[in-house]
Amino acid sequence: MQTEDHKRAYVIGQTEIVARPLPAALYLVATPIGNLGDITLRALETLAAADVLACEDTRVTRVLLNRYGIRQRPVAYHEHNAEEAGPKLIEALEAGRSVALVSDAGTPLVSDPGYRLVGTALEHGIRVVPIPGASAVLAALTASGLPSDAFFFAGFLPVKDGQRRTRLAEVQAVPGTLVFFESPRRLADTLAAMADVLGVRQAAVGRELTKTFEELRRGTLAELAAHYAEADTPKGEVVLCVGPSEVKADAPEDVDRLLLSLASEMPASKAAAEAARMTGGQKPALYRRLLELKESDGG
Repeated sequence: MQTEDHKRAYVIGQTEIVARPLPAALYLVATPIGNLGDITLRALETLAAADVLACEDTRVTRVLLNRYGIRQRPVAYHEHNAEEAGPKLIEALEAGRSVALVSDAGTPLVSDPGYRLVGTALEHGIRVVPIPGASAVLAALTASGLPSDAFFFAGFLPVKDGQRRTRLAEVQAVPGTLVFFESPRRLADTLAAMADVLGVRQAAVGRELTKTFEELRRGTLAELAAHYAEADTPKGEVVLCVGPSEVKADAPEDVDRLLLSLASEMPASKAAAEAARMTGGQKPALYRRLLELKESDGG
């Protein structure tokens, strides 16, 4: 154990940001998701050198630029002005200028309108260059403790409960960890809907990742739903990771017995849906099988 007198100081060296001219291209620059130290040297050099810097919110991007002494005048490109601002950026690119695109946080195009600009640029034969870096999706996934060999990013769920449950049912059978963005105001309701639709699964809630009050809470969907139903509304950005179903389909005869048992208590469609939730099977196939079983039993 080192005392105050024995602390060691390390000199890493000085880093100079060199704003060398960039070839004409659209550069997709990942920016920090909270901690401004999570920026790559290549990203800083690109931001400093680009002829045009496009961003979601100029006020947010200026905070990052000021931190590193980069003198750029960012222009706004976001969901509400994309139709007007997009063509101007394409014009600049076709005129041989370099354009850097950043989002407010993380990697551009993840839940933002940048994909439209990229699509148009590619249609015009313009080179697109990714400048990788911070990503809330990967930060949450890797720290969640859930399987990361296969995952599916589902973005934001619909606000209305019925539509949200329908979307959850659509991704229920994905053979990997599910990753969502969610509003802190809807977190408790979303977790409750997930517990109902997706069944017993391990999950993790990542909040304020890389920031001072970072939280990563793990548990089953039901446990997390109960916690956030009782807790004050959380603040900050939220990433939800939901592990694959732990319930595997049993032998065919076991599934048949389950279907018939459920059908004795509820309508066929609902019985098939419940069996799908419990076994990880597909509702349409289970529904057809249940009808076959009823027909063979004469009922």
